[in-house]
Amino acid sequence: MFKLIIFDIDGTIVDAYTAIDKSLNYTLAKLGYPKAKIDVARRAVGHGDKSFIEYFVEKKDVAEGLRLYRAHHGKALLRYSKVIPGAKRLLSGLKKKGYKLAVASNRPPKFSMILLKHLDLAKYFDAIACAKDKSEIKPKPFLIPKILKKLGIKKSEALYVGDMTVDVHAGHNAGVRVVAVLGGSSSHSELKKALPCGIAGKLPDILRVMKKCKKKRSS
Repeated sequence: MFKLIIFDIDGTIVDAYTAIDKSLNYTLAKLGYPKAKIDVARRAVGHGDKSFIEYFVEKKDVAEGLRLYRAHHGKALLRYSKVIPGAKRLLSGLKKKGYKLAVASNRPPKFSMILLKHLDLAKYFDAIACAKDKSEIKPKPFLIPKILKKLGIKKSEALYVGDMTVDVHAGHNAGVRVVAVLGGSSSHSELKKALPCGIAGKLPDILRVMKKCKKKRSS
C-alpha cells in the first residue's frame, strides 16, 4: 500500500543534539546568558532555528543570537552529529524493496544538506524538503504535500516517520499516515496523545509498525 516513506531528520535518522547544544551554549555565552541544559535544549528543538533561539534569549537579542548560532552550527554539525543506529541499514533495505524515500524537516535547507551529505545519507532520498521560513514550518501542511506533488504519490500511498508530536500533527494536516519513533524530543505519552498510527521503540522497528498501519487503513 505504501509507495513512499518520508522521514524527519533530527531525532529520527540523525542525532545532532550535541551539535545543537554546543552551538546554543556558544551563542548564549557570547550574549551573556547562562548556560542551557541539554535536556532543555532537546525539548525546545523542532520548530525552526529562529523559534529555538527565541526560546532562550530576549527579543532584542534574537537577531544577533540567530546569526551567532548559525555561524557556529555548520562546523558543529560536522564535528558532533551522528547517524541514528540502524538508519543506514533501514534506508538501504527500503530502497532495495522499491520504496521511494524523502525527507521533510523544519531544519533550514543549508544545515539539512550539511547533515545529510556529511553523514552520507543524501544518496538514499528521492526528494528533500526543508522549511525555508515560518510559513513552511511543520505542523503546517507544506513540506509533505510538496514532496507528494514532486514524486507523483497519493496521500494514501505515503507514510511519514518522525520523533515529535509536531511531526504527527504535520502528517495529519497533510493527510498521510504517521509512525512516531521514540528516542527524540517527545515522550511516549506525548506521542500517543498525538494519535499516530503506530509508535516504534527504535527506528528499525518502523517496518513492523508499518504493517499495522496498512491493516488499519484497509480495515
